[in-house]
Amino acid sequence: MIGLRRALVASPTNPAETAAHELLASSDWASPDEAELIVALGGDGFMLQTLHWMLERRRIVPVFGMNLGTIGFLMNEWRPDSLDQRLERARPFRVTPLVMTATCVDGEQHVLPAINEVSLLRETRQTAKLEVTVNDRVVLPELVCDGVLVATPAGSTAYNLSAHGPILPLGSQMLALTPISPFRPRRWRGAILPERTRISLKVLDPAKRPVSAVADQREVRDVARVDIEIDHNRDLTLLFDPEHALDERITMEQFAS
Repeated sequence: MIGLRRALVASPTNPAETAAHELLASSDWASPDEAELIVALGGDGFMLQTLHWMLERRRIVPVFGMNLGTIGFLMNEWRPDSLDQRLERARPFRVTPLVMTATCVDGEQHVLPAINEVSLLRETRQTAKLEVTVNDRVVLPELVCDGVLVATPAGSTAYNLSAHGPILPLGSQMLALTPISPFRPRRWRGAILPERTRISLKVLDPAKRPVSAVADQREVRDVARVDIEIDHNRDLTLLFDPEHALDERITMEQFAS
């Protein structure tokens, strides 16, 4: 990756900004709008912001993240030295986002990407009642719950795991459909579906039981229907040190205590 124009972006935190100042002095950097590769400093949340920034501008380039946040699941270790060599050795991992089309009660539509998950959540103390459709077939006429989510493999270790959903290996080409605190059907614990599956979630009685839809961190309130599918037209590429393989980290999460 020698010769590629690189941009440096950093989370607005003291550790990330201090690290950015150190790197800015060591090399020439392009603007993010002109770069062919982005180096991102921060945590997982900032990585998601960076990826969404690219999706919104339809300018998608590889991203090499270094962790200056809390967990850093999507990041490499922060080391300011030998960055050129690390970029040359970095392994690429493709991350395919979801696209959510949320139709509100008033008819307004919102189309948003999601890298980790799309989740539907009740807005009030009333439980949500949802009709679940998979590939135009109604599979659950009524799901009574606090909510439901659809997670990608990259997002399966985030909110999906907290909701007791399955961990999906990177490259599995599967999606996790996971209920959040389901009340009825009592024994339904979710499903693992091929990534090409089209999932539709219809809100039953939205006036009495309002529901919001969230694509990663962006919320749409008072939805009547949400359609979710994979978006292969906007695949993303994350770069990792060979010893910090994202697929292996996701696999080992199944054995975390």
